[in-house]
This record gives sequence, structure tokens and C-alpha cells, in this order.
Amino acid sequence: MATIGKTYRREISAAAALAALLVIVAIIAPSFFAPGNLRDLIVNNLPTLLIAIGMTLVILVGQIDISVGSQFAVCSVAAGVLAKTGLPMPLVFVAVMLIGGLMGALNGTLIGWMKLPSIIVTLAMLVMWRDALRWITEGAWVQGLPENFQWFGLGQSTGEIVIFMISLLLFAVFAWSLRNLIVGRTVYAVGSDAEAARLAGINSPNVVFWVFIIMGGLVGVSALLNAIRFSAIPGNSGVGLELKAIAAVVVGGAAITGGRGTLIGTLIGVALLGTIGTALTFLGINPFWEKAIQGAIILAALASDVALGRLEKNGRSDLAATTSPA
Repeated sequence: MATIGKTYRREISAAAALAALLVIVAIIAPSFFAPGNLRDLIVNNLPTLLIAIGMTLVILVGQIDISVGSQFAVCSVAAGVLAKTGLPMPLVFVAVMLIGGLMGALNGTLIGWMKLPSIIVTLAMLVMWRDALRWITEGAWVQGLPENFQWFGLGQSTGEIVIFMISLLLFAVFAWSLRNLIVGRTVYAVGSDAEAARLAGINSPNVVFWVFIIMGGLVGVSALLNAIRFSAIPGNSGVGLELKAIAAVVVGGAAITGGRGTLIGTLIGVALLGTIGTALTFLGINPFWEKAIQGAIILAALASDVALGRLEKNGRSDLAATTSPA
């Protein structure tokens, strides 16, 4: 038990913060826990969770991707345009995932193979995709969508279940793979020490390349699952989504420098940050405070991460001193 607490103490800290928030809301505004509100809260945050899964992989290999919001907008509009052509929804799903994967492949090529800084590359892509989409659509929404687009033509209740099951399946697959497959350990190895990974025979550029492809594919899935909730698609969706995903990963205990983090922690981070806005409304607090509170939580998570890192380093130094021969 002590080992589990030591291994997952960052995730436990985030879970404790979420639990404290829920207790406060339960005492002051118990109506927050109405089934309808909880259902809406979960469905609203599932697209963010999918992007945060990909962002976890990106951060684990020591990189960052701030272009996902713009990719999200491109994939959302593409989903609507393809659906209007009469393409069956399963093929729209595949096509949008491929579009996201191609945008991710471009990032992966520039970052993984050409060794360009990820912050610079993805910042450029953020601007490029957003401005290109604005130029193509002229700011217009995609309207006149076919009947089988919204909620996959299944109705809201069934559509929400489908969104939840797809998200749950993807989360379970990636969480299990990171823990149990060699490819998962490879991701951690590259983020922990790329040179050591290279000496161990791991092709680090290739790992980074595929991680960005996966990131893009998940953005495509997320964009479609978000778009089907509405009868029209705006051309400026996804603004600020990259910061929310990065924040969720960091708050969930991942090291921004790479090599450490779990998808369970990311799930807790998404739940915590996604709950704040709605909780503020029920508590009667101006929702404009949401971003400020999220920022404070991120700073607290980073400060805690630094402090815990120093404690671990000091603990290893003390252990080495006591075990070294006199």
C-alpha cells in the first residue's frame, strides 16, 4: 500500500483535490449532482479527454503540441463537409481520423525526424491551420447537415451512450497498452532519456513521429464526437483546447519534461478542470473565475511536482550515502 501511495502520489493529490471540490459542492449546492447535469458534464468533457490521451503520449516523449485546437477545428469542418456529400457516417469517422493523422504526421516529421523544437513547430501549425480554415470558410458555419449526422441519427440519449462507449474503449486501450505493451514502455523510455533509449536500440525519432500521428488521429475522433452533438459546425471551434488538454495532463501528475505520467492521472485532471466551471455556476460564483482557478491549480501542480522531485532526489542521495562502503 505504501508503495502504491509513493508511486501514484501525484495522481492521488489530484484525486484528493477533485474529491474536496465535490464535497464542497455537495454541501453548498447538492443540485449539482442531478443526473441530467452529471450526464451533460461527462459528455461535454469526453472530447477533451480524447485529446488529453494523445497529449499525454506527446508529453511522455518529452514534446508538446499546441496545434491541437486548430486541428480540431479543421477536422470538425471536414466532418460536416464530408457528411454533406452523402458519405456514410462510418466512412466520415475514418476520413476525419485520417485527416487528423496526416496533420499529426506533418508535426511528427518536423519534430521527430528534422529535430525542430515542438513548441515552435506546433505554434506555427496552430496559426497556419486556423488561418487557412478561416480563409477557406470565410468564417461561415457548416449548416444543412444530413439527418444522420447529429447523434449519428440515433437520437440524443443513444448518441450520448455511443460517444461515451467510444471514449471509454479508447481510454481503456491506451491505458492498458501503456502499462502492458513494449510500445508503451518505449514511450516512457524515450521521454526519460532519449540517448539511453537510442543506445538500447530504440528508434526515438520514429517513436516521436508515431506519437504525433496518434495525437492527430485522436483529435479527429474527438472533433467528430463533439460535432455530432450539434446541428451546425462553427469554423472557430477548439479555441483554447490545447491549453485545457495540456493542463489536464500536468494536473494529473505527468512531468512536463517527459518520462513520467499515467492516463489515470490524465482522467482525474480532465475531471477536475472540467468540473470547475459548472461547479462555480452552482456555487453562485462568477464563471469568469474559472480560468484563474485553473491557472492556480496548474501552478500548484507544477510546484508540487518540483517539490516531490527534489524529495525523491534527496531520498536517493541519502540512500546512496548510507549504502556506500566506508
